[in-house]
Amino acid sequence: PTTPEVKKQRKTQKKLQARKLTQEQIRPETPEPVEGREHVHVQTELYLEEISDRIIEVDGECQTDEFLDRPPTPLFIPAKTGKDVATQIEEGELFDFDIEVKPILEVLVGKTVEQALLEVMEEEELAQLWSHQRAFAELRNAEFAELQRLEEQDRRIREEKERRRLEHLEKLQKQKETAEKVAARAFAQRYLADLVPSVFNNLHDRGFFYDPIERGL
Repeated sequence: PTTPEVKKQRKTQKKLQARKLTQEQIRPETPEPVEGREHVHVQTELYLEEISDRIIEVDGECQTDEFLDRPPTPLFIPAKTGKDVATQIEEGELFDFDIEVKPILEVLVGKTVEQALLEVMEEEELAQLWSHQRAFAELRNAEFAELQRLEEQDRRIREEKERRRLEHLEKLQKQKETAEKVAARAFAQRYLADLVPSVFNNLHDRGFFYDPIERGL
């Protein structure tokens, strides 16, 4: 049998099995057979078919053509469109390139030279500006350095004046202290020169200085 017939048989078997299963589910169960008898499955369809547990298998094969290389793609040439037109030009009808191009070249060369001169002048002006700026920066730096030097010199002079003023004040203070000490020493010496003899005389007159032997007698 061919493949369509096998498929048809399989489909028929599936239908029979499904129908049988449906009938078994719908109809009531058959009572148990009496003693000495047994139930047997019988086909009640109009056409009897052979039922087999093994599915019919059929081998089939197919031979394909050999793989062929793709032919090269032909070069695409677009179709020609339009109409061919020709024009006859006589001698002298077209312009003379050497003569006609001269004024154009003069304008182009003149504009180029003018632009080049403007650029050169601009570069020279920029160079002068940079030169003036550098000179101004150098002068400003020199003035700033001179200002710092003068400020430092003024600071040193003020510090020196302050130091000398403090030294002079300290010297005056020391001279004053020395003069006061000398005056106090001289006053003390003059005061004590008469004080010591008078004290001794007073003590002697009051009897504080005596001879122990004479006093014992």
